[in-house]
Amino acid sequence: MSVPSIWRAVAGSLATVLLGAIVAWAQNPSLAEVARKEEERRKTTKPATRVLTNKDLPTVSTPAPDAQAHPTPAEPSQPEATAEKPDQADKASGAADQVEKPKDEAWWRARISEPREQLHRDEVLLDALQMRINGLTSEFTGRDDPYQRARIGEDRQKAIAELERVKTDIVDLKKKIGDIEEEARRESVPPGWLR
Repeated sequence: MSVPSIWRAVAGSLATVLLGAIVAWAQNPSLAEVARKEEERRKTTKPATRVLTNKDLPTVSTPAPDAQAHPTPAEPSQPEATAEKPDQADKASGAADQVEKPKDEAWWRARISEPREQLHRDEVLLDALQMRINGLTSEFTGRDDPYQRARIGEDRQKAIAELERVKTDIVDLKKKIGDIEEEARRESVPPGWLR
């Protein structure tokens, strides 16, 4: 190929690129045009009727786990002026406090399911933490930079502390599950209720 034909090929390619850029530039609207259209669109659309915030939501208190397992029966609404004597009212309220919801299968299942689920989550977390510690240990030994080694060492120590905390939680949960199972055995609860 001769030099003039190379120059012609380069010039043709350059002309094609420039022509493409000019066409693309001519087809794209300018930033001012886009802003004008957006302003017109905002004028024609209706504003939001109401914006909800956290202040608009009702506050909900979460009951303790035992409160969920032992729902208290709703007290019947009575007028303030009752015909009963104060002593009789106290005796009636004392008797109502002594009456407990029967500990049926659903109650026992609900009571043992929460600690078992937490135990399962903690065991998975324990495995993940152990893998993280193993990875940090190998990364620590493979680094030469003292600054990086120090950072990795700190992360490893934090993971080890968390691992110890999770191990303690697992021991406590196993004890809690064992206590529930022992209580159920003392009360002659069928074993199937705790599965």
